[in-house]
Formats: sequence, C-alpha cells, structure tokens
Amino acid sequence: MPKYLKWLFTFGVVLVLQSMAYATDGYKLWLDYKTISDSTLLKEYQSLVGSVQAYGNSETIEKANRELHEGLSGLLGMNAKKLKGTYSIVIGTYQTLPKDIASQFSNGLENINEEGYVIKSLGNHIVITAKTDIGVLYGAFNFLKRLQTQRSIENLNITDSPKIDIRILNHWDNLDRSVERGYAGFSLWNWHQLPDYKDPRYEDYARANASIGINGTVLTNVNSNALVLTPQYLEKVKALADIFRPYGLKVYLTARFSAPMEIGGLQTADPLDANVKTWWKNKVEEIYTYIPDFGGFLVKANSEGQPGPQNYGRNHVDGANMMAEALAPFNGVVMWRAFVYSEHDATDRAKQAYNEFVPHDGQFKDNVIIQVKNGPIDFQPREPFHPMFGAMPNTNLMIEFQITQEYMGGATHLVYQPKLFEEVFEADTYQKGKGSTVAKVIDGSLHNKKITGVAGVSNIGTDRNWTGHHFLQANWYGFGRLAWDPYLNSEDIAKEWTRMTFSNKAKFVDKVADMMITSREAVVNYMTPLGLHHIMATGHHYGPGPWVGNLSRPEWNPVYYHKADSKGIGFDRTPSGSNATAQYAPEVAAMFNNLTSCPEKDLLWFHHVQWSYKLKNGHSLWNGMALKYQEGVNQVAQMQTTWNQLENDVDAQRFNEVKMMLNIQYKEAKWWKDACLLYFQQFSKMELPKGVEAPAHTLEYYQNLQFPYAPGIRPQW
Repeated sequence: MPKYLKWLFTFGVVLVLQSMAYATDGYKLWLDYKTISDSTLLKEYQSLVGSVQAYGNSETIEKANRELHEGLSGLLGMNAKKLKGTYSIVIGTYQTLPKDIASQFSNGLENINEEGYVIKSLGNHIVITAKTDIGVLYGAFNFLKRLQTQRSIENLNITDSPKIDIRILNHWDNLDRSVERGYAGFSLWNWHQLPDYKDPRYEDYARANASIGINGTVLTNVNSNALVLTPQYLEKVKALADIFRPYGLKVYLTARFSAPMEIGGLQTADPLDANVKTWWKNKVEEIYTYIPDFGGFLVKANSEGQPGPQNYGRNHVDGANMMAEALAPFNGVVMWRAFVYSEHDATDRAKQAYNEFVPHDGQFKDNVIIQVKNGPIDFQPREPFHPMFGAMPNTNLMIEFQITQEYMGGATHLVYQPKLFEEVFEADTYQKGKGSTVAKVIDGSLHNKKITGVAGVSNIGTDRNWTGHHFLQANWYGFGRLAWDPYLNSEDIAKEWTRMTFSNKAKFVDKVADMMITSREAVVNYMTPLGLHHIMATGHHYGPGPWVGNLSRPEWNPVYYHKADSKGIGFDRTPSGSNATAQYAPEVAAMFNNLTSCPEKDLLWFHHVQWSYKLKNGHSLWNGMALKYQEGVNQVAQMQTTWNQLENDVDAQRFNEVKMMLNIQYKEAKWWKDACLLYFQQFSKMELPKGVEAPAHTLEYYQNLQFPYAPGIRPQW
C-alpha cells in the first residue's frame, strides 16, 4: 500500500476512534469523569492532588475510595495511584482517622448531622471526614464535583449537612415492568430475574443517587400490588436493598391497604380489627428479617379507587397509626399520601385533601409523615402551593414533586423542573407570619418536626440515558440537590449540572442555563398560561383537551377546571365561588381573593375573569392569554436557536438527539397553542391579536386526534 494511502487509512481510523471517544449516550449522567480539557488547569490539579488514603473497612468507605480513584483517574488523565501532587486525599470517619489528623477536629464535628461531612485542608492533606461512613461518601462526591466544575481545591473548609431527613424517589413501577407515567422505557427492576441476576445498572442507579444525596427509594407504584409483600418478592427486594445499602439508599415499599385480605386470607382490612393489626405486625417483622434497614411504607389509601380505612368507616389517622405501630419497633416510617378526592364529594377538588386531613392535625404518630403534593390539584405546570403546608403545625409533612412529566409533554419536552421546585419552596404560607416559607415547613425549622421529607416521582427507566431526554437528567439531579438543601438556587444548580454533564466553557454554560431556566415558563405559557390548569387530554394527559367534558366524574374533565363561557374563563375559588382561598392564611387569602392583587400567573386558578378584563400590561384577558400561548411557542423556537448555535461544543450524538427532541417540542407547542385558542375562541368571540400566528388546522381536526398508545398510561388495577 502506498505511503499516502497508509497515512489516509491511519488518519481515518484516528478520526473514527476520536469520534467514538467523545460521543456519549448519556449513560454516565453527571458522573462522566472526562479528562479536564483545559491543559493549564489540568496541570495545576495534577500538581495539587496526591494519593488517596482511606481509613475504615466498611463497604461504604470502599465505595468512596473507589469513586475517588475512578474520578481522579478520569479527570486528571492518569492513574490515581500514581498521582504525586501536594495534597494527599485522606478519607474516613472521625473515629477511624489517624489520631494526629482526627485531633485537628477537636470539636468532634459538632456542626454536622449524621449524614453531613467536612472537607478541610490540613497541611499537606485534604481531609474528607464525617460522623458516619455515608457522610464520607457524600463528601467524596462533593470533592470530585469541585474538580468537575473546575473550582479551587486549595484552603478548603467545607461543612455541609442535609437539611431534610428523608430524600426519596417514588418509582411508579409495576411488577410487570410497566411504569405508570413513565416515559423512559420499562422499569429498572427486573423482578423475573431477581434475586439471582443482579443487573450492574442497579449499582449505577444507587451511585447516581448517592452523588446527589438521595437516601431512599420506593420501588413500587403507589397504585400498589400486594404481591410485593410476599416472601417470593421480599427475597427479590432484599437483593436490591443489599446493593443499595453501601450507598446509603434505603428501600421502601408501597403497602396496599387491603393486603391482609389479598395475601393474608383475612375477611377484612379494618385497621381497628385485632387480627388485621396482628397481621401487619407479623408482616413487618417478616420484612425486617429480609431487610434489616427497611425504611417503611408509602401508602395511597381511599384515593382514585384504592382501598383504605374509609372502606370500614375509619379515617386516615386510624389507618396510618395502625401501620406506624407495626413499624415503630424497627424505626420504620409510614409515608401516608394526602392525594385524596372523591366522586361522592361535590366540593371543589382543590379543597378535599385539606378537608380530610387538617382536622386531624396532631393526631398522627411520630413515625407518620403525611406526603402532600406541591399543589392542591395534581402536578400541573404551575399551581399555587398546597394550603396544607400552612395548616398542620403539629403533623409531620413532606412534599411530593413529580419529576416525571405526566402533564408536561412526557420525555419529549425540555422542562427544567427545579425552577418549579424552587418556586414552591419560596412560597410564603404566613403560618407564623411573614417568612413562613414552604421550605421552612418542609425542613422542620418552622415547627421542630420529628421527621422531615421530600419525595420525587421518578422519571427514570431503562432508556440508555435513563430519562429519555438528555436534559431531563437535570430534573433528577436538581431534585436531589434541592432535597438536600431547599434553599439552593435553581439557576446555580442548572450551571453546576451543565458543567458536570457537558462542558465548563463559560459561554456554553450561560447559554444552556438560560435555556433551561426559560423552559419551565415556556411550558406554562404554551400549555396553561395565567393560572389555567388540568386541560390536558384524557387518560394519558398527552396534548391539549380543554373540550373534554364527557367523563363520568366531573373532576376528571378539563371543562370542570377552566369553566369557559361567553362571559369569561377561570375557576372562582374566592368567597363568591368555592371559597378554597379560605384554606390559606388570611394574608395569603386576601392576596388571592382580590382580583388586582392576585398574581397574574395564578389569576384563572382563583378567578373567573371576563374576556375583556384589562391585564397589568394593558391587554385584554383574551389578547393577553393568546399572546402568552404565542410567547411559549416563541420561547421554544429560541431554545432551538440557542441549541443549534452550540453544535461545536457538544458531542454529535447528544447534540442531534436533543435537536430532534426540541423539534418535537416546537411542533407540539404550536399544537397546544392552536388547539386551545381555537377552542376558547368559541366563547370569547374575539379575533386573535396581532403577533399570534393563525392556527394550522381547524378545531375539529385537533379534537379528532387520538393517541391510544401514548406512553405512561395508567394500567387498570
């Protein structure tokens, strides 16, 4: 072969290998320890970082040691065992560190809790220590994050602890591996092959959660199946718990309230029945023989057809406390969901959870925590905060967010949800006067709660990149960060994730973070602007369906929520309507009740407003609403433009996959705009204002669209 052909062949092979090396499928998430590309910074880090010295012989310390070796080897481009920089990395608990190093922490780490950590520069050491092994692991991840995000590692003095006790993912995964409201493939848990075949992905899952401080996982759907509590499945659960344990990840299960009848042979599940109490006590004891650190139960009861204590004339206190008694000897907890509404109750659906739970404030046992959705309806693109957060000072409350995007386009729409989480945490309940934010309720600081918690409905599946859309990894990541500290800034988190996942180039980071922050408001604008809510299509909730009004239960119909008529649109929740505002503190209620003081982002949530009503920008309600829909479409178009400008800064695989997803989102944003405005125009009888693009099809066209196989549909129970 001629020399020039050999050269071309070799050059071609090198290009292919380089392409393979830089392309990524997203599997490694934010833990892709690529070698630092800035040669000057790389040399600086190499000169500073020395060997890793681990003290302690637990599995968790071994995981921390392995993580540091893997991370340093990747980031610094050389085997971590050969690093000879100025600072050796020393890890271990205060109790296991060498005495000369431990003596430098004379206060005994009194400023951190059991999961907290300290990272401190001491002479020629960087010490990562904690009270517990899991704290050391969290500290190791934090140190690696500093390198990933190219921050200084000199003169370190970092002290950090989680502000919330239970930081948990709720998997709505079924035993057949389908995932209710799942948009990223099947369930991770291969129940058929467990316990003998342990997919390596299980450990990767636990590791990713530990890296962001998530310490619990509910393996099964809240619409639960009692079979998971049988020995056949407990053996499988044990296999997962054993893998997760070194990463500080506790396993929880959903408990079907009727399990004593379905798998126990009893004739009743009455929580006050002695035989039922004994059955649950024995079942809990059995679970702990398999899983000694079992976290407890998550329960959905008397909601959407699920059995519960009300089947027997009892209340939520009776049901939750009965289970709590069984779990108490093992320090287990009951997370009892407050998502309840009944077809037999004609009350505004937004009021029903408050009505059922608030009268029982102070009656739940200390190991019960009531799990409350962030808003009073159901994970909408925007809702006001749930009034229960300002009304139960004597009850443990945890907040439930939906990371998976049931009402936000599934996994095809880029929606950065930490912006939503932050908005809710910052909301002021006025429970103890101004400054009584939801964050203070949830972290327990407002009322010194016994247990605190944050739950997120998982968006994880078997798709190679875990979440279906590369950018939706940021919602998993951001949830973990805000569960650890609900006072963090969502924009800072977006930049942090972007640096760890894509690039540290400042312009790239700023542009991507701006796009992410904008994305949440964009989806509100093109789906449910100005306080509209729950106008999605039936069942799968994919796409618009404001015209739906033929379902058997009123509160399942979008027309129930928007109440559009010839006069105007919106749900009157003031004293002249359902009076749902009375469930808030007087200061909050007064703000929402007044048409002029009600934030316009919540306007149609609380008021039925005339089409001609003048908004603060001078537009009529109709024109303003139409322009908001158009603004949402325009924002997605700008996201497309921004992303296309970044092609040279992203590997080809992820660039093209995100580009295709943004194309889908733009197409569907226009679909939302066109369908909703055509439908509501029937009532307003007004022309579209200047600046709003004419719909591409007729209203009849949109109403006739059918999606029988849309992903994430709820199975029949």
